[in-house]
Amino acid sequence: MITKDNKAKAIAKLARSDKDVGSPEVQVSVLTDRIKEVTEHVKQNKHDFMAKRGLIQMVGQRKKLLKYLERTDFEAYKSTVSKLGLRK
Repeated sequence: MITKDNKAKAIAKLARSDKDVGSPEVQVSVLTDRIKEVTEHVKQNKHDFMAKRGLIQMVGQRKKLLKYLERTDFEAYKSTVSKLGLRK
């Protein structure tokens, strides 16, 4: 589970303003940090199928958000992908 400090750092990376916690860029950033944590958990616990399912759902949600961001604001999409180090 992502800690409050890690979540705050993820939000601060891509926030549009001080109080921004809901923009697609911020949501992708938080999801990316959660995905990294769950991926490490799944590597250690190969038979935790619920965690695998949750991981797949998070990856799908991030993919949908990135697709939306690409369609609506391509410059923000490019900067988000580059800042988070995602392959696209």
